[in-house]
Amino acid sequence: MTAPWQAAWFGTAAPARRELWRGVEAQHQVATLRLVDDLDEQLLLEQALEASKPPLPPEGTRLHYLLFTPFRYRSPWPSRFRRPDHAGAWYGAEDTATVAAEVAHWRRRFFLDSHGLRDGELVTEHTFFLARFDGVELDLTQPPWAARRDLWRHPHDYGSCHELAATLRREHPQVGAIRYESARRKGGLCGVVFQPEALRLPAPHRQETWVCKTTARRVLLMHGRDLLQFDHEAP
Repeated sequence: MTAPWQAAWFGTAAPARRELWRGVEAQHQVATLRLVDDLDEQLLLEQALEASKPPLPPEGTRLHYLLFTPFRYRSPWPSRFRRPDHAGAWYGAEDTATVAAEVAHWRRRFFLDSHGLRDGELVTEHTFFLARFDGVELDLTQPPWAARRDLWRHPHDYGSCHELAATLRREHPQVGAIRYESARRKGGLCGVVFQPEALRLPAPHRQETWVCKTTARRVLLMHGRDLLQFDHEAP
């Protein structure tokens, strides 16, 4: 299969500094508190859970857990620029509305895959936080890469994105991130980071709490007076 790019296109990679928002589900401590009776038990349980996790990559030992967690695990499920069971990648977006659209997509996927939930609703709490990428970036929203826009933002087929990421890791390891357009929100801009050491939490640390309600027909996300609704066809 011929790659949908030319080797010379990688010469467009350039130093960049981006601020990226990421959304994570804020359920970890709530889940463990259900299993304990006091703070001492909570601490012991957290320590036991930490010891059972895969070791951190060397580059991640100095990072905040919000930054290193995606690099710690090799998920059996694919993402846009990561094949199943391959090295981790950190995803973010340049504004919170795009983060919300991405969260809504995956919340609905989880909801529909859980047969016991399909006739009800699921309410979760999410932390949106801001991080900074500083490194070499490949920008797929600019020429000549933008000519293949339909491949980079295909809603289901990640094949070309997987091949591109594999090529970068193998042949252009100096490239630490890819900038691309969201497939879940037209015009929304995202970034995927491959190098943990290229990420930092800016000071002061900015984060927001969003509440998400998922049903078979729609996903609602709310933060203060910000309310975003994502409607879907009935399954």
